[in-house]
Amino acid sequence: MARVVSVNVGMPKRVPYETTSLPTTGIEKVPVDGPVRVTFAGVEGNAVADTRNHGDEHMRVYAYSVEDYAWWAAELGRVPEPGHFAEQLTTEGIDLNTAVIGDVWRVGTALLQIAHVRIPCQTFKGWMGHTGYDPTSWVKRFVLAGRPGPYFRVLEEGVLAAGDAITVVEHAVDSVTVADLFAAVTIRPQLLAGLVDVPGLKPWIHERAVIAASR
Repeated sequence: MARVVSVNVGMPKRVPYETTSLPTTGIEKVPVDGPVRVTFAGVEGNAVADTRNHGDEHMRVYAYSVEDYAWWAAELGRVPEPGHFAEQLTTEGIDLNTAVIGDVWRVGTALLQIAHVRIPCQTFKGWMGHTGYDPTSWVKRFVLAGRPGPYFRVLEEGVLAAGDAITVVEHAVDSVTVADLFAAVTIRPQLLAGLVDVPGLKPWIHERAVIAASR
């Protein structure tokens, strides 16, 4: 059964490691006990510092799986703890990267829709180095791994907790997988033209797709 392993939250704070633009970041997440409310603004008890690049309606909730963490364990020498990649939801039993943009999931009582992908930044690199991992070319390594994990928009507010089931209630058609969207906006721009008719993409991605399709 697909389920939530951990719900993780964190608030922006000043940090000693390199960040992308601001001196504060909310990348550091810790698991919480008990139910957590999810609103149209995101997971309660969690916030982002860089609102220019994070936290819009396409990026209210981020998920990463224990299966992908297990894959990284061989690369990194140890298994990252839930929340280490800054996900609010650590999941088990469902492939996040073959999931499709536009798929709708029931998680606890909240209704979430896959809307975007994680794109690594310098803050992520700085955090990895700060926590004892090798940050060398971390952004490139994360991109080449092709395991970004999805971001969700919130369709219905609700409550969720560790142990809650994850149910796919609607499968999007004429869409693209999380992994393929990630590849298109990072290392395989030749895929961009194929995104032009995918509904619900972030505007900058749709604009790139239109340009690519017109060539």
